[in-house]
Amino acid sequence: MPNLLVRGVDDELVQNLREQAAAHGRSSEAEHREILSHALKRVKRKSLAEVLMAMPNVGEDADFERVADSPKAANVFG
Repeated sequence: MPNLLVRGVDDELVQNLREQAAAHGRSSEAEHREILSHALKRVKRKSLAEVLMAMPNVGEDADFERVADSPKAANVFG
C-alpha cells in the first residue's frame, strides 16, 4: 500500500487531528486515513436502467394518459 506524506501542515491542525483521534480511540495516522477515506470516497452512480428498475410499479397505464387524449380535455382549465 502506498504512503502519503503531507508537509507544511499548520500546528493547530495537527493538534486538532490528535484530539479528534484520541476522541475516537485511534492513532493520528488512523484518524488521518479515516478522514481522507471519508472525504474522497466516491458514491457509485447508478445507471439509468438501475434507476428505472428501482422505481415502484404503481398505477395503471390509464393513470398516465395524456390529457389531450381524454374526452375531458376541453374542461382542463375551467
